[in-house]
Amino acid sequence: MLTDALRFLLNTVFALIVYSALLRFIMQWLRAPFRNPLGQAVAAITDWAVKPLRKVLPGFRGFDWASLVFAWLAQLLWLGALAALGDAALSGPLAGALAVLAVVELLKAALWILIVAVFLQALLSWVAPDGPLGGVLNALTFRFLAPIRRVVPPLGGTLDLSPLIVIVLAQLVLMLPLAWLEQTVGQLFR
Repeated sequence: MLTDALRFLLNTVFALIVYSALLRFIMQWLRAPFRNPLGQAVAAITDWAVKPLRKVLPGFRGFDWASLVFAWLAQLLWLGALAALGDAALSGPLAGALAVLAVVELLKAALWILIVAVFLQALLSWVAPDGPLGGVLNALTFRFLAPIRRVVPPLGGTLDLSPLIVIVLAQLVLMLPLAWLEQTVGQLFR
């Protein structure tokens, strides 16, 4: 029972940190505005680690490497803490497997961020298209929706299926290659 409570706390704290750091990386990569409640929250949650890391890992070619490395390190610590909680001995091969699994988990998290952003953008386009998150959601989803919109025009001139198609494709990537990778790496823990 205590183990379940500790696992819950670890998952809650690390999920907030990892998703915030990854969202910071994605927002900067896609040039999403930070002058909104979401951008300010992401910066507040991650500044303590990203700013010192930038002295060692400066941005390069539009990528905020400090945010990405921080997200990976936090994911690695998260997985290590969960493995230690499950009585796994962190030997050399296990540590390497955790490092690879951290990359797989970050890819999964990035896809979930995309799915949520597309869903929220579609929902807000009906109720509050000019809300404070409109610009950030548009920046996060435009590069994924635009190619599909060029191929699949709106039905009846108004019904845009591109958000549904992006969500289905992201779910397929989660279900097939990433699940296979996760399973393959997970076998190293046994």
